[in-house]
Amino acid sequence: MELPNDPFMLLSVINLKLRDFYSSLDALCADMDINKDELCKKLEAAGFNYDENNNKFW
Repeated sequence: MELPNDPFMLLSVINLKLRDFYSSLDALCADMDINKDELCKKLEAAGFNYDENNNKFW
């Protein structure tokens, strides 16, 4: 699956997958072959940070 470039669409897709399919960001990145650091940087640039306790970006 190709991830969207738009940060708000990316946020939506990632949070949906975290909520419905993955117990952690590490599991999502490993399964989907996504570079975790690059993903976090993209979302952080838009003002979103990963919350491990809630397993989602805010």
